[in-house]
Amino acid sequence: MSSQKIDKRVCMECGHSLFGREDKKFCSEQCKNSFNNRQNKDFNGYARKVNSVLRKNRRILADLNPDGKRKLPKDELVRLGFDFKYYTSSFVTKTDKEYRYCYDQGYLEISPDWYILVHKKEYSE
Repeated sequence: MSSQKIDKRVCMECGHSLFGREDKKFCSEQCKNSFNNRQNKDFNGYARKVNSVLRKNRRILADLNPDGKRKLPKDELVRLGFDFKYYTSSFVTKTDKEYRYCYDQGYLEISPDWYILVHKKEYSE
């Protein structure tokens, strides 16, 4: 009988036998990527959805505000599909006014039916 150890390690993705380093988990980069993509599918899908809404919000604000500052009715934002639940950051002034931003494009509610759109200059350099 031989005292040679039989290696029973298999790829976590496809099940093929593994050779090489003892801590190796995958037989190829493709198997490693497929495994990790499947593991992260739910999170990545959610992140893609949120990023899509944020990009759409930013595009709406930028299209409506080419000069950097503009007042407009809330209905115009709603009509274009703006989603007020999603924004990337906010800034509260000393007088408790809250500006919300989608990247470099922002807005401030001045009444329940009116908004001021602003452009944050330091982002566009």
